[in-house]
Amino acid sequence: MKDLIANLNKIFESRVRLGIMSVLMVNETYDFNSLKEALAVTDGNLASHLKALEKEGMIAVEKQFIDRKPNTSYSATEKGRTAFSEHISALESLISDS
Repeated sequence: MKDLIANLNKIFESRVRLGIMSVLMVNETYDFNSLKEALAVTDGNLASHLKALEKEGMIAVEKQFIDRKPNTSYSATEKGRTAFSEHISALESLISDS
């Protein structure tokens, strides 16, 4: 029997991580506060998911100051874009095979 979920990537199982990557796939960069607002999550929840994605090399982090205020922005890495696209393709295949 064919393993229907073999090609799903475990790093994207969380709805928050799925949301983060979805936002970053269609935007070159996105800052922390905008992500928090778009996904309606707490600072701590978002930070832990961002750290997990960064650790796996799925996103890149850029810290800078804008008008003397710290600003952290995120972007999908090439590895992240490829892995996420493969994950979405696996989901689409799972749905169409059902």
